[in-house]
Amino acid sequence: MTGIELAAWSFPVLLLLIFIRVPIGLSMLLCGLGGAWVIYGSSVPIFNQLKQVTYSTFSNYSLSVIPLFLLMGQFAALGGLSQALFKAAEAWIGHRKGGVAMAAVGACAGFGAICGSSLATAATMGQVALPELKRAGYAGGISTATLAAGGTLGILIPPSVVLVIYAILTEQNIAKLFLAAFVPGILAALGYMTVIAIYARVKPQDVGSMPPMPMKERWAATAKVWPVMLIFVAVVGGIYSGLFTPTEGAAIGAFGTGLAAWMGGGLNRRTLLGAILGTAVATGMIFMIVLGAGVYNTFLALSQLPQETAQLVAASGFNPWLVLVAILVLYVILGCFMDSLSMILLTIPVFFPIVTVLDFGLTPEEFAIWFGILVLIVVEVGLITPPVGMNLFVINSMARDTPITQTYRAVMPFVASDLIRTAILVAFPGITLFVLRL
Repeated sequence: MTGIELAAWSFPVLLLLIFIRVPIGLSMLLCGLGGAWVIYGSSVPIFNQLKQVTYSTFSNYSLSVIPLFLLMGQFAALGGLSQALFKAAEAWIGHRKGGVAMAAVGACAGFGAICGSSLATAATMGQVALPELKRAGYAGGISTATLAAGGTLGILIPPSVVLVIYAILTEQNIAKLFLAAFVPGILAALGYMTVIAIYARVKPQDVGSMPPMPMKERWAATAKVWPVMLIFVAVVGGIYSGLFTPTEGAAIGAFGTGLAAWMGGGLNRRTLLGAILGTAVATGMIFMIVLGAGVYNTFLALSQLPQETAQLVAASGFNPWLVLVAILVLYVILGCFMDSLSMILLTIPVFFPIVTVLDFGLTPEEFAIWFGILVLIVVEVGLITPPVGMNLFVINSMARDTPITQTYRAVMPFVASDLIRTAILVAFPGITLFVLRL
């Protein structure tokens, strides 16, 4: 069996291990070690490779951004910033038809700007918004679907853990990727709000509203979100102005969020230890996936599969746009079975060499950034695509009285919104690159 055939067979084996619920990081690690053992024919080079891959992977300075962004999210939840964001949005638009659900989407976007994780955004905002949606008279399906879709904004609106990983894999500038994600992130939030507005008119019996709040109370609720705005401006503004690097920005953001949580009374010695432990556990899980992907991708490089596939596609004469669409569709399908980080780590080393040999009329840097945002968007779609969208299960576990089938039906308009937005961004790369080119 040739190396390419071995690599091709490793994919179904990997999916089988994931299907029988072997952790994804461990699955990739086993497939990578097993494939390398077959190629080398000895275990000695494998242990040398494992040592080198582990050191080269975790000595990357940029990876320190991940625990800092995760800690930032932990502090934000302790400080009640998620609740403040939701209450402020609800104060201004909650009285409109579908307004409470729109407020939840807006709060998810705001919380995503200081969190960087889709699942964390969905889980945190679910705890805050689900009771309010129920109290306002919203049906269970539209409530859970709204929060599952809104949670995906956590990995699209900067800072984003997944974008950091993509930048490391493709050797791109993290700050430029964050900048390019702004417009697609805003379009996503507006698209979800449009879906809610249409849903409210098609099924008014499933959507409620809150009584209007006096103007004084609206401004009082808005004033409570100043820490979020201050932290976001300090971190993002500092990065884009060149005042500090993304890693330094993450450290400043974590410190500022922790300070806000302490001033709000949510951070003390006990909760600090809990936040650090939660960050450590999440970081350990992510780094295990990163290590497994590193070993597996080293095996793929040994097999020459990415290089041979890239040469084959370049020589085939396929339309570049057809190849791009096929890759994006494959991401949506994989999203039904895998989490976003695993998909990025597993596929980018294979797909990126393929698409870089194709001509899309962009500079190499612009293409890499545009492709990264497109991948991030379709990965986000996978998080809410039935039957195994992870955000759906996170939110549905908090709403025990809502059958998962109701969530499936209600989330499909949000999926349609994502697909329409993806088609627009594929057809018009300038939308994604507009702010970056400025």
